[in-house]
Amino acid sequence: MMMYKPKGVCSREIYFDVVDNKLTGVRYVGGCSGNTQGVGRLLEGMDVDEAISRLEGIHCGPKSTSCPDQLAQALKAYKSEQ
Repeated sequence: MMMYKPKGVCSREIYFDVVDNKLTGVRYVGGCSGNTQGVGRLLEGMDVDEAISRLEGIHCGPKSTSCPDQLAQALKAYKSEQ
């Protein structure tokens, strides 16, 4: 299980696993519970590169990032460590 500390958003932590380049077990701590649960369920089994492509650049109101964008950043950091 990987853990990422997001920046500039309401969520405090993002947890996820990657198995055969597919996302599993995406879970946010903090943030908008319904939205983050929905993001996690929608991403279950999705290819990491596809998830990055879909999530990167999403903004939350006037913020330059969002909880989904922060997950994309977490996945990019994960990939750079592989």
